[in-house]
Amino acid sequence: MNHLTKSCIELICDIRKKTPLIHNITNYVTVNDCANAILAIGASPIMADDASEVEEIVSIASALVINIGTLNERTIESMIIAGKKANKLHIPVIVDPVGAGASSLRNKTTREILSQVKIDVLRGNLSEISFVAGLSVSTKGVDTAKEDQKNDATDIAKIVADKLSCVVGITGEVDTISDGVRVAKIANGNKLMTQVTGTGCMTSAIVGSFCGITTDYYTATVTGITAMGISGDIAFEKTGAVGTGSFHIGIIDALSNMNSDCFSERAKIDEIKY
Repeated sequence: MNHLTKSCIELICDIRKKTPLIHNITNYVTVNDCANAILAIGASPIMADDASEVEEIVSIASALVINIGTLNERTIESMIIAGKKANKLHIPVIVDPVGAGASSLRNKTTREILSQVKIDVLRGNLSEISFVAGLSVSTKGVDTAKEDQKNDATDIAKIVADKLSCVVGITGEVDTISDGVRVAKIANGNKLMTQVTGTGCMTSAIVGSFCGITTDYYTATVTGITAMGISGDIAFEKTGAVGTGSFHIGIIDALSNMNSDCFSERAKIDEIKY
């Protein structure tokens, strides 16, 4: 077992003891999934997105997760207000740029958030993170476009991590996480996860949960993404033949049963140092 996996296991043990409060400004398609995922992993969710209260809510939270899945002008304002307040209080900010590259509004909002808020973790798919890296992307929705799969995830993760001075998590068939110096590859997860709405959003929420109990956001990101991947593996073994509805619930079940033994037995984490 490598040192990184051991550090992840420590976070798996700590989260249920510390129960961090995670403030989510997320999208209405997956808000319930994200709340349940946070509860299942051992943290506590609060889903507050009105500009009149986000500063108060983020002030009592351990982490802020911003997800641009279903954008509107009201919540864009709330995201930036909350992000700036989190920065003042040194509360970690996790951003999920859902569908970045797909529309002018998403592109503008992504740029506004990243220019006005200092973020600690950026978690998205290869198309979304490629857009942030400044590449031309072929995104037509919230999934990685086939045309963008030629992009090198390791290079892009490092470029964006250096550009934003943050941790970058790119999820896909093999997940890639980088802080600009270190790079981790995670081989957990099942392709059926792409057929269930919200698995990416839940992943970002879980990453935020682990960021709420440590200042090592690289390890927190690796832990969160691996925990979600392992849960997808377990859910497929138990419910994959039944259908995507049962598989969806199976992911939450697996998250709720996640512990150090399960993580250590199933985690497929490799780290590359440059």
